[in-house]
Amino acid sequence: MAGRLPDRDIAAIRDRVRIEDVVGEYVALKRAGADSMKGLCPFHDEKSPSFHVRPNHGLFHCFGCGEGGDVYKFLQKIEHIGFVEAVEQMADRVGYQINYEGGGTSVQRDRGTRSRLVAANAAAHEFYMARLWESDAEVARQYLTERNFDATAAKQFGCGYAPDGWDILTKHLLRKGFEFKELEAAGLSKQGKRGPIDRFHRRLLWPLRNLGGEVIGFGARKLFDDDTMPGKYVNTPETLLYKKSQVLFGLDLAKRDIAKGHQAVVVEGYTDVMAMHLAGVKTAVASCGTAFGDEHMAILRRLLMDDNFWRGEIIYTFDGDAAGQAAALKAFAGDQKLAGQTYIAVAPDGQDPCELRQRSGDGAVRDLVARRTPLYEFVIRGLLAEYNLDQVEGQVEALRRAIPVVAQIKDNATRKAYATRLAGWVGWDDIQTVVRRVGEEAKRGRTGGSAPRRQGPAPAPAEHVAARPNPNDPVLRPQRQSLCAALQHPAIAGTVFDALEPEAFTHPAYVAIRAAIAEAGGASSGLGGAEWVNAVSDHTEDLTLRALVSELAIEPLPVKSADDIPRFITGVLARAQEAWVGRQVAELKSKLQRISSTDAADTYMALFGDLVALEQYRKSLLTQAMGNSDDFVPH
Repeated sequence: MAGRLPDRDIAAIRDRVRIEDVVGEYVALKRAGADSMKGLCPFHDEKSPSFHVRPNHGLFHCFGCGEGGDVYKFLQKIEHIGFVEAVEQMADRVGYQINYEGGGTSVQRDRGTRSRLVAANAAAHEFYMARLWESDAEVARQYLTERNFDATAAKQFGCGYAPDGWDILTKHLLRKGFEFKELEAAGLSKQGKRGPIDRFHRRLLWPLRNLGGEVIGFGARKLFDDDTMPGKYVNTPETLLYKKSQVLFGLDLAKRDIAKGHQAVVVEGYTDVMAMHLAGVKTAVASCGTAFGDEHMAILRRLLMDDNFWRGEIIYTFDGDAAGQAAALKAFAGDQKLAGQTYIAVAPDGQDPCELRQRSGDGAVRDLVARRTPLYEFVIRGLLAEYNLDQVEGQVEALRRAIPVVAQIKDNATRKAYATRLAGWVGWDDIQTVVRRVGEEAKRGRTGGSAPRRQGPAPAPAEHVAARPNPNDPVLRPQRQSLCAALQHPAIAGTVFDALEPEAFTHPAYVAIRAAIAEAGGASSGLGGAEWVNAVSDHTEDLTLRALVSELAIEPLPVKSADDIPRFITGVLARAQEAWVGRQVAELKSKLQRISSTDAADTYMALFGDLVALEQYRKSLLTQAMGNSDDFVPH
């Protein structure tokens, strides 16, 4: 029997542990005052951080769910362990030797507790890693080598090998002082017909770790055709330590980069995680033994701490097949706050990241993530791919199908932006009609669907053209700042602004003001000051639009001094033009995807030439925008 934990040791350990470091392994924390850090609570689902840590006091408290206490209470709650084990874990962490009352320092800790299961898994992992370099593991090593993983990579990710034989690991661990009931509870051994046997045989293994880096289970990959274990992959069964819905492979390695870069890349397999990390994408993780689900997302959200809509992003590397489309639709229908931050990356020819790295190298893997597609776009364009958009009938049917989907986007500005893009992707000239139809459908959804449903993209009662745009919408920011430039400094904006295509403006109010500026003679008309602003206002009878013109005419430009104004205006006008060119690029790519490069080679090459030219123009605009605007950096 273990002795009693002395109060002085409990206090001494607590004093030596930095609570923010322990909590920080589970929650992304940021400063919120002299002695306060905050993050998303790990004990209940929340979208705005109400969980606070006081480093100097060694305490935490959530103002949302009421949980609070010291570092021991946090560990008990997060790891589902008892008080004694929480103290022992922290003692191990800081290298403190506990003098148990009534037993001395050599008193053995309770068997069957969490710490014993962790120790058993650690010993098993050490055994498996050593066996990977034995002669009987040649097939396992070959499997890794064929996928461009060398010995350094195998050691970095802790790869191991479960040898042949029924009870080699079990006997090894029994000799080390573990009991069979502990090995069984850890999922390492099981009862066979003739006694205890190993759970894994002749399989390549990956260690599954918790956020703290402890090995809590294993994932095992089939290597031999005569392997009778069910499934290509078999994982440790659920134990006190391993809950498959709460574990992400690679998260122990990726957590700091995820929190720092506000990005998480979700892949499908262990080798995909390895390929991503080795290629430089160190935010990659994968679910273990189950589909990526809500609990996995909750873990990532706490690390990303997405308390701001535009903070952080989740990138899925779905396959481009029907299953990938279904998974994307599920994500689309989920939490819209997260959907707006979600992207899809699909490799050429349906390759997974590991295959992509094998065939095309590390740069292609990094490129895959860099070329991610917003979830909204991926879903919408996936629907459009089912229709012949070169025919009016196909365009009409595509709009009927896609408008209700776009209307599901809850954020008003984002919804309108995608309504505009939808019109371009389909090739429907009347952009504003599509925008109105999406707005009508969105309103119908909010009122429970009581309004009669129109068929086709026919004109419908519109949202008021002068509905005020969100001044902080990052998608619309270059449009807004371009209008500010034209109204406040027409002599500088001049012909460059006037040359902007009307389609560069997507919000109805901004479109209307752009038209009023043109009707007043354009920014290059020679007018300035109040006379110019009044001339623009006189070309609209809408009072809301007039007020918006006045607002834009006095809204401060984000520059440090008057000397910076010309450079800023040059940059923001380039950014507005680049956004429009980007939509043209997307439309051309859409057309190219619908044309066979062999059956219609001439048309394909002509469009491809246009695409190359547009991409070069877009690149020059991006360079100009980034070089001249300190405020706005292209996404």
